[in-house]
Amino acid sequence: MIPNLLSLSRIPLAFLLLSENTFVRLFALITATLSDLADGYIARRFKQRTRLGTLLDPLTDKFFVLFALTVFLHENRLSLTEAWLMLCRDVAVLFFGLYLLITDKWRANRIRSFWCGKITTTLQFLILICLAAKLTLHPALFGLFPLLGILALFELALTRKTHYPSLLK
Repeated sequence: MIPNLLSLSRIPLAFLLLSENTFVRLFALITATLSDLADGYIARRFKQRTRLGTLLDPLTDKFFVLFALTVFLHENRLSLTEAWLMLCRDVAVLFFGLYLLITDKWRANRIRSFWCGKITTTLQFLILICLAAKLTLHPALFGLFPLLGILALFELALTRKTHYPSLLK
């Protein structure tokens, strides 16, 4: 129950990014980052994992990140290219999910998190914190996201091959 509430807390926190106050924005971003770290830890540590939680956590992460990207795009703190690069891994996973849905193989997959996703989300939150703090970021940093997208697809493919060999048919 607590992990799901922590995940849901990221939704109202996203709206604090509409404030022009840097402190309020940093509070929202740091709190969202900490809630993302805490929800999974608490769920595992206290055996509170639920199917709802495994859906809710990444969905609220994506909502928060997309909301923040929209705010920073609107303020010209971020280019459209940089925003798309930050979403590369998420788009790759979305296409994989659509493939499973279209081929009717989604039922055989259990929903779980992957290391590549954790790294991507952490990097996304760190970049958003830097943008809120009005720090200048090196453009090459955004080039990591396509690489994480490719790694995510490899991670998904390896997991399918190891845990779900029947899906390869």
